[in-house]
Formats: sequence, C-alpha cells, structure tokens
Amino acid sequence: MNVDSIETRTLNEEIVYADQELVTSNPRMMRIVDIARRVALTDVSVLILGESGVGKDVLARFIHRRSNCANGPFVKVNCAALPDQLLESELFGYDQGAFTGATRAKPGKFDLAHNGTLLLDEIGEMSPHLQAKLLHVLQDGEFSRLGARWPTRVNVRVLASTNRNLEEAVRKREFRNDLYFRLNVISVEIPPLRERRGDIPPLCQHFLVKYREKYGSSIQTLPRDLLEACVWYEWPGNVRQLENTLKRYLILPDADVVSELRRDASVRVH
Repeated sequence: MNVDSIETRTLNEEIVYADQELVTSNPRMMRIVDIARRVALTDVSVLILGESGVGKDVLARFIHRRSNCANGPFVKVNCAALPDQLLESELFGYDQGAFTGATRAKPGKFDLAHNGTLLLDEIGEMSPHLQAKLLHVLQDGEFSRLGARWPTRVNVRVLASTNRNLEEAVRKREFRNDLYFRLNVISVEIPPLRERRGDIPPLCQHFLVKYREKYGSSIQTLPRDLLEACVWYEWPGNVRQLENTLKRYLILPDADVVSELRRDASVRVH
C-alpha cells in the first residue's frame, strides 16, 4: 500500500480509502473524509469527537495537509496532560523575567503554530479560566504572553478534539457555551472501531506494511485466524489498540495473540 498519497483500491472486493494513516472502507467514515476534505480549505474551527483511540489526531492531520496552511506547522497540545498553570504557559508562553526562574523567553504553542494548525486535544478538560483566554484568541487573533507588555497576533487554524460530551458539559456549566459554539462551527464524530468492523482488515494490512520493516519481520501476510479474531474483537482502545496489537505480533510472532484476543473477549462478555 502506498501510504504517502491518496488512493482508492480494492481489498477483498471492498473499496478502501487510504491516505497515510487514514484508512477506511466504512460509509460513515467516507462521509467524514468528504466533510474533512471540503472544510479543509476554509478557516473555520472544527470539533472532532469520538472515543479515545479512534483516530481524532489522524483526521486533524488530514485536514491540515489539505488546508491553505499545509506548508506551515502542525502543533498538538494535550489539554489533559498538564495542570492549569503549566498548560497556560504551554499555550501562550512567557517573557523573560515573567516569574522567578524565567531566565529566558519561551514561545507558546500558539506562537509555534503561527501560519499553521493547532490541535487542542482533549479540549473538554480545559479549565474555565483557560477557556476564557482561548475564546479571546479565537475571537481577536491575539493573546498576551505572561509578563509581556504587548499582545501577540497570530494566524492559526484551530482544531479541537475530545472524547467528552461537550453538550452535556455545557449544560452542567463545566464548559463555556460561547466557546463551544465558537469551536463547533463544523463537528464530526468518528465512530468506534467496533461499529466499523469492515475497516479492520485494511487497517491490519496497513499496519503490517508500515511496521514489518521497522521491526525486522519476515511476515508477508497475516494468518486468517488472526484476522478473524481481530474482526470480531470489540477493541475498547479502538484503532490505537489494534495498532499496538499488530506491532506486538510482528515483534513476537510466537505469542498467541489470537488466544489472548479470544480470552479477553470472553472475559468481557461474562
């Protein structure tokens, strides 16, 4: 599979759309791909929803590659990975002398994403204080670094993703409704892998081609029983879990991955 360009090909008599990491034969996903392709050339915000591991980051990169800022940087920040104060400096940066220990200025993610795309991953975990600052940036295109005398203007395409139900968070007043409406100009929800099992065989093939050389594997085709076990497994971790399973199989082909999947599936049923 040529993973560097878009192609439409046939695998087991299914039409498969492949573009780098975005591989699908599912009608719902094809619709999402079409929306992403059309919205990419605009400057509107896009909210990408879905469970952990479904490929929200992959879709965001897909949009970036087709946007007018494709030659600019793609910057991602996980809003759930840092406490509020650190996340603020990560997003907006600070000037030298802004606080004790700030011996030199540090650019924030908005600086680094100038003329490019910024993905705010897990936006639903952002504190109300930072939500207000983010809304200001989206409205005015400028922000103030900590300790700065003057605001900084940036040209950044903002994409956001979350596995939370933001409408419910707005009702509970855990997420600002004005920010939600600002981010939710276009929204897409990526279905979990268990709802698009037809994508599993082409994804397995994709990961086989992607990783067999990297891990020095001589495996050219995946065993039928492994593919069948993958198709029927529920994949609570979605595409990310499937990818890691294929990595493990290529590194340790003697490991009984099929039995492990079947055993785990049986435990989950009971």
